[in-house]
Amino acid sequence: MKRIALFLATNIAVLLVAGIVLNLLGIDAQMAARGQSLPGLLVFAAVVGFAGSFISLAMSKWVAKRSTGAVVIEQPRNEMEAWLLATVKRQAEQAGIKTPEVAVYEAPEINAFATGPSRNNSLVAVSTGLLRGMSRDEAEAVLAHEVAHVANGDMVTMALLQGVLNTFVIVLSRLIGRFVDQVVFRNEREGGIGFIVVSLVAQVVLGVLASMIAMAFSRHREFRADEGGAKLAGRQKMIAALERLQSQHGENTLPKEVAAFGISGHMAAGFQRLFMSHPPLPERIEALRRGV
Repeated sequence: MKRIALFLATNIAVLLVAGIVLNLLGIDAQMAARGQSLPGLLVFAAVVGFAGSFISLAMSKWVAKRSTGAVVIEQPRNEMEAWLLATVKRQAEQAGIKTPEVAVYEAPEINAFATGPSRNNSLVAVSTGLLRGMSRDEAEAVLAHEVAHVANGDMVTMALLQGVLNTFVIVLSRLIGRFVDQVVFRNEREGGIGFIVVSLVAQVVLGVLASMIAMAFSRHREFRADEGGAKLAGRQKMIAALERLQSQHGENTLPKEVAAFGISGHMAAGFQRLFMSHPPLPERIEALRRGV
């Protein structure tokens, strides 16, 4: 539950801070007092909602490197690094994308992630735990899964989805704030304290619901990346890699900034499942087996 709380806090923080700043500057109150039209509110919300999403996308590689300590392989220092570069290059050519940067980061668990602002400007990183704990065939499948994420444009799609969700959260929270302020508090002057408080509370609640939608899409794209990995490396290799992950009981240490783009995610049950970025591994394995 702690990780879900951290995720929600991070996901909602940008919107909440933006809302507070807009209120402190008096922009929200001025817009409400002027009876801003819905089209005008939509344009305003889109600018605010997409800004943070695209800034995060543009900085994704830099943030990933800094948060994980990933070291990009410029010149292979050993046979393993040479193999990693050659494998990612071959898979990228098969997928029709520019070869991503390849990096290694220090972590005990078996994991890897892909990120970057576009299909032709991306990063694929693997943990030292993966290099120690997987066979070459299994590691090849994990790399293929990450290359498939890049080829599918998942980072861009997630940014666009988050921008759309942010836009509607901003619009709906302000519409709710206006309604409650006028109907419940019977405030004749638009943009009063009722509007400010209610719109901020609504923004948090709607932000939680938006997170559920974003995570549902995240789980869907994991199945697509598994299928893409199976095409690039072989279905049996992909199944074997996921089975290896399933047998792992270590802690996932990927920072929250890139956790959704890792090969494996945190497991949860019940209501918490709605906030999982990855489907359970048994479901992913079964989906691959059905595709044989």
